[in-house]
Amino acid sequence: MANVEDPRDFVHQPVMLDEVVTVLSEVPDGVVVDATLGGGGHTEALLNANSGLSVIGLDRDPVALAAADTRLASHGQRAVRIHRRFDEMAEALRELDVQRISGCLFDLGVSSPQLDTAERGFSYRHCGPLDMRMDRSRGITGGDVVNSYDQGALTSLLRRHGDEPNAHRIARAIVKARPINSTVELAEVVRDAVPAAVRRSRGHPARRTFQAIRIEVNEELEILEGAITQALSLLAPGGRCAVLAYHSGEDRIVKRCFTEAAGESPPPRPGLPPLPDQQAHVRLLWRGVRRPGADEIDRNPRSEAARLRAVERLEGGRQ
Repeated sequence: MANVEDPRDFVHQPVMLDEVVTVLSEVPDGVVVDATLGGGGHTEALLNANSGLSVIGLDRDPVALAAADTRLASHGQRAVRIHRRFDEMAEALRELDVQRISGCLFDLGVSSPQLDTAERGFSYRHCGPLDMRMDRSRGITGGDVVNSYDQGALTSLLRRHGDEPNAHRIARAIVKARPINSTVELAEVVRDAVPAAVRRSRGHPARRTFQAIRIEVNEELEILEGAITQALSLLAPGGRCAVLAYHSGEDRIVKRCFTEAAGESPPPRPGLPPLPDQQAHVRLLWRGVRRPGADEIDRNPRSEAARLRAVERLEGGRQ
């Protein structure tokens, strides 16, 4: 099990590495923002693949940044690391006097080192405190959510962030079992709350609950749309934005942001015509999503949920 305080233990296998590098290598020379730097795997590969690029890496997790510092040290000033949330991208770039970027990458969700470190509280598989914060210097914890949200609020967030069909049962059981102080306690409460058939099905019955609480704690969906909007507005012509999403809620937001920017917003209601005068300022690099291949999933089962989307900034698109 990883030691949360030691960045040497933050070893993350980047997902869809070849596909991401291919997308972001074919951009004009300049600055690429890695909005979710993590251990720096995607950034390292991109810098090795294209000598005309430098990377500004953002991450809210100080342990991840420390790991990236070590991994990217040989690249010097071509790899700048900043402790910021990705919705603070525009502000961070202004401070560095960067006007336009050639590319941006978002690799959403939680990384394997974070999941595998018990003290972080992200996993139902390891006993630890109910923390779940990416940045442990600020914000509410998973324990705050579990022990203070009323039953209705818990039910809502389990449905909204976890697509949990047994949300009402689980929320009622959580409220009844309070106080809940550890990941293992929460996992047991959830397991006991769901029907026996669910307990026998594939996957741990607490997976969706932990996902939903983590998303709530870190405001992952609330800040995503604004961050993507910032990234698209900063792209130079020919610049590209790529997003790896692992959750249906994330992917819906990415799809909506990209299709609207490509001038392809759906009609306001079924049966109505599309909205008029939609100007495209990006083009979709492909329709739908790309997913990891079977070989990658065999090597890294956690990559199976990944969905990659990407767009390219058009000449003359609106600012």
